[in-house]
Order: sequence, then C-alpha cells, then structure tokens
Amino acid sequence: MPNHHAAPADNEISLPRLLGVLSDPTRLGIVRILSDGAERGWGQFSAPVAKSTLSHHLKMLREAGVTQTRQEGTRCFVKLRGDALETRFPGLLPALLSAAGTDHVGEHVIERDEQA
Repeated sequence: MPNHHAAPADNEISLPRLLGVLSDPTRLGIVRILSDGAERGWGQFSAPVAKSTLSHHLKMLREAGVTQTRQEGTRCFVKLRGDALETRFPGLLPALLSAAGTDHVGEHVIERDEQA
C-alpha cells in the first residue's frame, strides 16, 4: 500500500515546484509558522479558508517537499524540511521568509492552541 504522506527525496525537490507552492500566501504563512523547526498538529493552523482548503495547502507543501507529515492514530503532524531545503537551495527559504515578513505576506495564517 502506498504511503500517502510521503514527500519527495531531498534530491528530487524541484525549484520550479518549490517556488510555485511558496507563491501562495496561505502556504507561505504555514511555512512561516513552521520555520522554528517544531512539529505541529494540523489542527494548530488557523486561516480564513475552509478546513478542506487548508488541508489541500498542507498536501501541496508535502508533495513539493517543503514539509513532512507524520500520522499518529487519527492525527496528522507536520514539520518543515528545513535542513533538506537549505542543503538543496542554500539561503532560499530564509530569504523568502524575510521578504514575506517585510511585506506581511502570510500573516493571515495563525497558530492556535491545539486545545482550542
């Protein structure tokens, strides 16, 4: 049975796909939250979009190799693949996150307490 939560290998992360995925403000907001390296449950992200749309954004990030997902029972957890991205494209992610911060891109995505 295929692993539906698999991400591409580090050397298979494509720059055009990475840039395309990160061009979306909601996905960039998710990456901004994950940029501290901590793993978070999917329920900890809050954005002014439908839950199914947020789930789609998380799937797009995973399939592009930006994040990795781990399932534990019925819960899913996501973590940024920061080391893999830095190895493959040195300095790219910090530069994008810095520019996003300056321009307030992705600030509509917030982290909420998982108990909420």
